Amino acid sequence: MRRRDFITLVGGVTAAWPLAARAQTIPIIGFLAQGTPDEGAALLSAVRKGLGEANLIEGRDFTSEFRWAQNDAVRLPGLAAELAQRHVAIIVVLDTQTAARAAKLATNKIPIVFSFGADPVKAGLVESLNRPGGNITGISTMSLDLGAKWVGLLHELLPSARRFAVLVNIETADAARSLITGVQQGALPTGLQTEIVFASTASELEPAFAGLGARAQALIVHPDVLFLRNREPLAALAIREKLATISTVQGFAQAGGLLSYGSDFVEAHHQAGLYVARILKGEKPGDLPVQRATKFNLVINLKTAKAIGLDIPAMFQARADEVIE
Repeated sequence: MRRRDFITLVGGVTAAWPLAARAQTIPIIGFLAQGTPDEGAALLSAVRKGLGEANLIEGRDFTSEFRWAQNDAVRLPGLAAELAQRHVAIIVVLDTQTAARAAKLATNKIPIVFSFGADPVKAGLVESLNRPGGNITGISTMSLDLGAKWVGLLHELLPSARRFAVLVNIETADAARSLITGVQQGALPTGLQTEIVFASTASELEPAFAGLGARAQALIVHPDVLFLRNREPLAALAIREKLATISTVQGFAQAGGLLSYGSDFVEAHHQAGLYVARILKGEKPGDLPVQRATKFNLVINLKTAKAIGLDIPAMFQARADEVIE
């Protein structure tokens, strides 16, 4: 081999070594979601915002892998296992408690950061809120613990009501158990009766609502991916049945529901992104307390109130963070 060719070969190999080494050391963030890329776009953007604030830039400091269950919860365990087998540096759960449970079952070593509405202690995901332990932590919007509060808001608007209904996705009924308990406890002091109505697909919404307005005066909507995806037809059905509705589902009041009351799910994912950055920089997930929502927003849709013949008192409107006219 000529000297010049040898020098060129060695120089090329030397230049390639740092790139190969760098490619091996850039961590992979695995994103797991029960929903679809469109439904998770705002949440993903919020996580990336948190990472950016910690000066972690995609392509330079980390790469991403995505697993979307396309609203088929049965696929979640397999998708979580795929991420674990890829040896990602961390798994970020973008939406549901079901997805978080799948991630935890897939690995007890890879750090996991979640953001969802349930109490993670009651869900068996962490040992305690202050000291989660193990490989998992995150943010809880506590939306499934707002049942009694929702009953109180609806009863304030409908003091003579005798029955409230609760719409639940039967496929995730276990996750809704604390919501149902809260609703029933909130209803007891007022003498209200409660009825549980189930739907597991969009096609089951119409039969679930059939005649519901004759049996109940208000409807509490379980914050589930199914109802998030179908919030506009769901709100239209409630208006048809003259039902006052409330949910923490993002954009529910904007889609035609009467009331939305809950914490900011997008902001929760921003906080999750900050946690992801801290873990990538060396902190242990089990040492990071589960953060809980402290600010809750009330949104009122006056157009819907008019459509169902309900007058919203000015004092009630004054408490709202947003009024849609």
